[in-house]
Amino acid sequence: MRFQDLLAYKKGFDVAMEVFEISKSFPKEETYSLTDQIRRSSRSVTITIAEAYRKREYPKYFHSKLTDADAENSETQGWLEYALACKYITQETFDYLTEKSKEVGRLINYMILNPGKFGSKSEN
Repeated sequence: MRFQDLLAYKKGFDVAMEVFEISKSFPKEETYSLTDQIRRSSRSVTITIAEAYRKREYPKYFHSKLTDADAENSETQGWLEYALACKYITQETFDYLTEKSKEVGRLINYMILNPGKFGSKSEN
């Protein structure tokens, strides 16, 4: 299996691409702050999942990288809150993207709790 076939990766990629599209409408003065940060964190979710999957034979690394991916996912949710508070996105867009991001978090958590299903050895 390729890391691109993981459901957490696929759904995380979709969120990152949607964040990219909505962030195109953010004001110019946000280019090096909110826009850059939300794009970076949303993209980092899938990249970190890919890194975890490639090193899955090392259980501690697998676990560590997946918790990093979950943290990046939470960071994206935080940036979405700022985008909403600054009125760059609607409540509907916020709710939609936050729910999709929460789903990614649940999938990452499933991977953390079931490492054997992803080719990682269990830690004893």
